[in-house]
Amino acid sequence: MLELTMATVSGADEGATAGMLMADAPSDPGAVLRVGRDRAVCRLATPQDWLFVSRVHLEFVCGPDGTWQVSWLRGSQPDPSSEVRLTVGEYAQPLVYGTTVPLPRGGNGELVIQDRTGPRTVNVGFYHEV
Repeated sequence: MLELTMATVSGADEGATAGMLMADAPSDPGAVLRVGRDRAVCRLATPQDWLFVSRVHLEFVCGPDGTWQVSWLRGSQPDPSSEVRLTVGEYAQPLVYGTTVPLPRGGNGELVIQDRTGPRTVNVGFYHEV
């Protein structure tokens, strides 16, 4: 099972959380969880006016062996309005626009979508239960 939590944070005060949402999916091959502005296809949806987040920004997909991967999907613009950072334990790395990375089996971490133009973030925590 993959469990996701999402917090939207706006303003200079890092404690200014606008909302917290949760979603999960069994680790069945082909299972998908999406994060973005489009509530019709995303289990975790950000505010509609947060245009630094694509309609479908992050996509978590379970592979045939029960492991999960996350993709930063390309949106309608050639250059993104945000940056995405993946943190697992002490290790942090930027996620490159349009790429896919595996998530640690049985691990946890966080993806942070940072608005390039203002103090807004979307923090997506994940926990892969084996």
